[in-house]
Amino acid sequence: MNHRRALRAAVTVAVTGALAAGMAMTLSTSASAGTTLGASAAEKGRYFGAAVATGKLSDGTYVGILNSEFNSVVAENEMKWDATEPQQGRFSYTGGDRLVSHARANGMSVRGHALLWHAQQPGWAQGLSGAALRSAAINHVTQVATHFRGQIYAWDVVNEAFADGGGGGRRDSNLQRTGNDWIEAAFRAARAADPGAKLCYNDYNTDGVNAKSTGIYNMVRDFKSRGVPIDCVGFQSHLGTTLAGDYQANLQRFADLGVDVQITELDVMTGSNQANIFASVTRACLAVSRCTGITTWGVRDSDSWRGSDNALLFDRSGNKKAAYTAVLNALNEGSNPPSTPPPGTPVDTTAWYVLVNRNSGKALDVYERATGDGARITQWSRNDGAWQQWQFVDSGGGYYRLKSRNSGKVLDVYNFSTSDGGAIVQWSDGNGTNQQFRLAESSGGYLRLINRNSGKAVEVQGASTADGGNIVQYTDWGGNNQQWQLVRIG
Repeated sequence: MNHRRALRAAVTVAVTGALAAGMAMTLSTSASAGTTLGASAAEKGRYFGAAVATGKLSDGTYVGILNSEFNSVVAENEMKWDATEPQQGRFSYTGGDRLVSHARANGMSVRGHALLWHAQQPGWAQGLSGAALRSAAINHVTQVATHFRGQIYAWDVVNEAFADGGGGGRRDSNLQRTGNDWIEAAFRAARAADPGAKLCYNDYNTDGVNAKSTGIYNMVRDFKSRGVPIDCVGFQSHLGTTLAGDYQANLQRFADLGVDVQITELDVMTGSNQANIFASVTRACLAVSRCTGITTWGVRDSDSWRGSDNALLFDRSGNKKAAYTAVLNALNEGSNPPSTPPPGTPVDTTAWYVLVNRNSGKALDVYERATGDGARITQWSRNDGAWQQWQFVDSGGGYYRLKSRNSGKVLDVYNFSTSDGGAIVQWSDGNGTNQQFRLAESSGGYLRLINRNSGKAVEVQGASTADGGNIVQYTDWGGNNQQWQLVRIG
């Protein structure tokens, strides 16, 4: 292998996020100036996404903005019940598959929206009730989540199940009339179908502390206390000309329950305060460590469901508006996540991380989302899919196995090789020394992954910057292609 000696900089792998409960973070990085929404959000450990109508993927202006500015997508309608199961037991995934394929090709993560909702149900489901509807609904959750297993960053499992007004209770719907436990049943089915996806509850008119948001808060608190699998809460944030003064505090109180929060359908009424409101929402998300990202509901004003409200960041011709500049500035003014725990402090073994290579900017990735032993490990544009998420499993003595969220298998130096260029694959967890890695400290608070069996470092072969670049082991020489940033995402 012809190593590029110019890469012999100090080893620089930053570990972002709060890595262990109660651990003091001693270093922080200054903000850098991203030139797009997605790039700047990624620097802050977040995503910035847009709702997409797949019928518009043939529009060059639309796609140009989408691909250059956003690093996450969600389907406007293609993953809803009426689209995915138009006839009972007969599923159609054409639109959803197209969106996932586009996202994968362009390094974007995908939010799934929405498994169950009182609206946009197929006619056959509207005609059911009671036990028949409950059974059909849970089957729908299971089938759709299974189809997209390993491809969805986060699912809106249930959408808009709480009533407006001052009562703080559930919305009356055919789903609610199957029994008050229907939401819990949906979340449990979703977890069984796709253990790697984050599971969210999503709703509107929850932008401040009010009766509706408090009703949802109480449900989430109850779910967490009883072990019901809920990972995140989505705040749609369809906003007018003002923003609730307690918007950030509301996000924070949910985060304090131990769930992520996400801004899921952001749009803002046109007017003199539009740019300021967009920027304020962005700053609020950056201020809450568990706010993992922002999604606008559409790309251009002409794509918005709000018509003449002109409620998005790009005008009808695709030009950046003042609101766009305000959001980008707010992102760039934010602080980057804290980095690197003190020497000798272990990583958080309950968390999930994306490992981003310093040389290429790409993520450690299980190729083609494989689940079998011996599957190739590569680098790929970051999309935060389950196949790019890794958990550190403690092997003792300062060594860890790196477990894939997608497959449950661990990084493995194939056949216990001790040679330079030995392949890194995934394999069933046997806790072998070829599956154990220590985190090597370097100046500036950065780390390398050193195999216990061979003593060699995990690197991108040949310092490749391309999607699909092979991951191998090589003598530890401190190159940028041996340096990995650990971005905590859950």
